[in-house]
Amino acid sequence: MTQPASAARKDAPTSAATPDTGGKGTRRPALVRWDVRTLSLLGVLLALVAVGGVTQPDSFLATSNLQLVLTQASVIGVVTVGMTFVITSGGIDLSVGAIVALASVWATTLATQEFGFAGILFTAVLVGVGCGLVNGLLIAYGGMVPFIATLAMLASARGLALQITDGRTQMVTVTEVLDLGVKDAYVLGVPPLVLVFAAVTVIGWLVLNRTTFGRRTVAVGGNAEAARLAGIDVRRQRLYLYLLSGLCCGIAAFLLIVLAGSGQNTNGNLYELDAIAAAIIGGTLLSGGRGTIVGSVLGVLIFTTITNIFALNNLETAVQQIAKGAIIVAAVLVQRRTLRGGDA
Repeated sequence: MTQPASAARKDAPTSAATPDTGGKGTRRPALVRWDVRTLSLLGVLLALVAVGGVTQPDSFLATSNLQLVLTQASVIGVVTVGMTFVITSGGIDLSVGAIVALASVWATTLATQEFGFAGILFTAVLVGVGCGLVNGLLIAYGGMVPFIATLAMLASARGLALQITDGRTQMVTVTEVLDLGVKDAYVLGVPPLVLVFAAVTVIGWLVLNRTTFGRRTVAVGGNAEAARLAGIDVRRQRLYLYLLSGLCCGIAAFLLIVLAGSGQNTNGNLYELDAIAAAIIGGTLLSGGRGTIVGSVLGVLIFTTITNIFALNNLETAVQQIAKGAIIVAAVLVQRRTLRGGDA
């Protein structure tokens, strides 16, 4: 029983694995590599800020624009936190964008809005968790491949969102919800949505790096069979992870409702690709076994900043997509080179 547990710890990164194992000799190189990755991402982000400041100094560096960038990053950022957990476990969730759309339209129906702020928030979170539960049951206990199960959820959730709205935009009339998006609600100049994003990030980091749940997530992604032999209920862990992803989607849907003041079946379009890309360039291995919340958040900020710079400079969307694709490819190549240079 001891040997499989050791194998699980060997496959998992020491930066996110159990802190009471490994020894200083094995932990320092991994921590150094994590620091290098984080500093590299910070360098890219600062370089983008410099580019924005040079090309559009009056517009980009304006307080209102920086607030806008952070607010836009908040919605996809919350989704990315949940996605990071799923990818770290060796899974994938292609349905996050569709779940955000379904949660946003279900929470903005006239019947739901009659219950006010609490009704909208509760419905958005409940729908997100419900969809995550279905994904988790199909994958963990139904034996379905995550790609197929979440792809089916993507199609189903999008179709249901379209049926609920009948293709129309559902406007929010609850004042308490709309007030969260106005400047009077800002706390020391920080939008409430950004504060929620920051709270989710901090909680996500603590859970992944400082709890048994996080260590089990890394172990399952590194070597599921070894984790099972070590006493981890792999199926239950995977169920919890998709529940967590659904919860993040529900929170993101509520933030999007506040930001847009409406619910639409087109909400969350391509969120799954943005979240996966942000997690990958942040340092989370697509094959599982290693994840970083800080890196994922920096990845979100990098993509959001790129979008903002391109918009301010009136550059074509096609060029923007090419730039994002190049960054993703570069990040994956760096990951492969790092893995070849030493133990993950």
